[in-house]
Parts: sequence; C-alpha cells; structure tokens
Amino acid sequence: MALSRVCWARAALWGSAVTPGPHVTRKLQLVRCGLAWGAPRSSKLHLSPKADVKSLISYVVAKTKVINGKYHRFLGRHFPRFYVMYTIFMKGLRGHMTELCTKIQHGTHPAVHDILALRECFSNHPLGMKQLRALQMKALSRAMLLTPYLPSFLLRHRLKTHTIVIHQLDRALAKLGIGQLTPQEVKSACYLRGLNSTHIAEERCRAWLGEWLQISCSLKEAELSLLLHNVVLLSVNYTGTGR
Repeated sequence: MALSRVCWARAALWGSAVTPGPHVTRKLQLVRCGLAWGAPRSSKLHLSPKADVKSLISYVVAKTKVINGKYHRFLGRHFPRFYVMYTIFMKGLRGHMTELCTKIQHGTHPAVHDILALRECFSNHPLGMKQLRALQMKALSRAMLLTPYLPSFLLRHRLKTHTIVIHQLDRALAKLGIGQLTPQEVKSACYLRGLNSTHIAEERCRAWLGEWLQISCSLKEAELSLLLHNVVLLSVNYTGTGR
C-alpha cells in the first residue's frame, strides 16, 4: 500500500538520528508513521468548508434540544420525585452542550474540561458512532480530508476505523511525549487531527496538540464519536485558523 511505503520511507530517513531503546523506537515509528500519513499537503488547503462546520455544530445543537425536551418530559411524567433530584444534580450536562456549541458558533475556543463534560452524549443516540446520519458523516469525512462520496455504511466504517487509528496513535504519542517531536512532526500531527497548522507558530501547535491528547487519552472506545467531532470542536476557533 502507498501508506506503508510512505511510512517505511519516513522511517528510513529518521533512522540516521540518535537511536533510542527498542521499546521507544517501536512507539516512535508508530507515531511518526501516523505523522507522515497526515503531513500537510498545501498551505491553500482548507480542512472543511465553513458551511460544513456550521452544519455540524447546528446539528448537534438541534439534536441536543430534542433529546433534552423528550427526556425531561418523560422523567417529569413518570418519575416526578426523581426528576427533581435529576434537575438538581444533572443540571447543565446536555444544557452545557448547547451552551458550548453556541459559544463555538460565536468564535470561542472551548476548554478541555468543557469538551470532556460531553463525553456521555456521544456514546449513544443520536451522536454515537453507530447513530450518525449520512449528511453528518459526509461533513465529518470532509473535515478529516476523506472522500464523502461513499455509501453510508462504508462512510461509517471508515470514519470509525480512522478514529480508532488516531486514538491509538494518540496513546502512543502521549507515552512518547510531544517534546520528542520535531517542529514539522508537530505540525503534521496537528494537521492529521483537523487543525490547519500551516500558519500557526510551533508553540501554539504544541499547546493545541497537548489539549487534543488530554481529551483523546481520557476517552473509551464507546465515546470515540466525541473524538471524531473534536476535529471540529477543538480546531475551528483556534488562534491562527480561518473562520
């Protein structure tokens, strides 16, 4: 495969550097293989059209409101006493998602803890990986530089596989340490995860990659739809990106 050839070629070029221990070398090859996969192609390339980004965020907001309304009516009708406790202890979970998406729409870069607070909302209907609709999967595919022109079942399979690979690379990179990467590798790592890093300073790229790893390494496999949406949530308003 072309990907394998690129990875081996990159590995051969890096082979002249100082040789770490065998355990670290294996992880470094895994991480850098992923970095070569996501290297920037052109400074003129945009990761996703503005319409796709707005459509994704608007979709999440709309679905959150629907879920919120139905769930609250169900609890209030069948479990009125529990509903009182629920509103006290759970107030702000889905409401927080609506608030966060609204802030992103207005140009705010979200904090890591704000995104992680939404993890449960992305593990089941309608934002879970198995419940994503065709239009949403097409928009997410464009955001990840993947062709959207495939049947829905293939789009879902490829998005899930792609996200799992990135999640595995994230865990390996977190153990290796961002400090082990060269400036170009840092920018490539950001680009692979949805940030157009071409015109962003290295320090800002490292900071953003650190935020991404905090989120990714905190997620379980059932919550990886959040990591997929994080391509938009974490990158769209970051300093230096287009809006």
